[in-house]
Amino acid sequence: MQFDEIEKRIGYTFKNKQLLQTALTHTSYANMHDVESNEKLEFLGDSILEFVSSKYLYNNFTKLNEGEMTKVRATVVCENSLYEVAKKLEIGHFLITSKGEGFGNVQNKAILADAIESIIAAIYLDSNVENAEKFIISNLKDAINVASNHVGTKDYKTVLQEKLQVHGNVKIEYIIISEEGPDHDKKFVAQVLCNGKVLNTGSGKSKKLAEMEAARKSLENMK
Repeated sequence: MQFDEIEKRIGYTFKNKQLLQTALTHTSYANMHDVESNEKLEFLGDSILEFVSSKYLYNNFTKLNEGEMTKVRATVVCENSLYEVAKKLEIGHFLITSKGEGFGNVQNKAILADAIESIIAAIYLDSNVENAEKFIISNLKDAINVASNHVGTKDYKTVLQEKLQVHGNVKIEYIIISEEGPDHDKKFVAQVLCNGKVLNTGSGKSKKLAEMEAARKSLENMK
């Protein structure tokens, strides 16, 4: 296994390489070769992920109440969110699966999301909760920020749409005009247009964040 490459993407170097290998071993392969799969690590990683995300929300989003924090956490600690992290880090290239699961290039959303939870647990067992927390926050911080914009307050895109349509319907578009960088560290640039006229541009590590930044800058200009 290419430990150096996967560790580089994860941002953590394992002392016990077997833990990493187990975290990347799907049941389809484990059952055929009588080795341990990542299922138990996934179970532990799920709990660590929930704890760390709860702690981060508690410390950094003091204006959110309990119900709002729960909604944000549920949005971030979910299959879709973890799948996006796995795609960014290209985890599918390193998973050990049967050929039927796409050996060498796994695309299955559930398998990839589960692998992220397994990696979290492996980091924790190999070192401590602080390193697991570092991995979680570095990969989910942007998603948490985006999710928090939808709770308790309207997000920039919604506010911009309401302001632009106050006198009637207008056509609002968001266009990604460029993207650069490797898959695990992309930068997107988006334009927001109103009836074909460019209002502003914004950049971010995801298309959604770039669009949100373009909307935010447009609102600033309107002030």
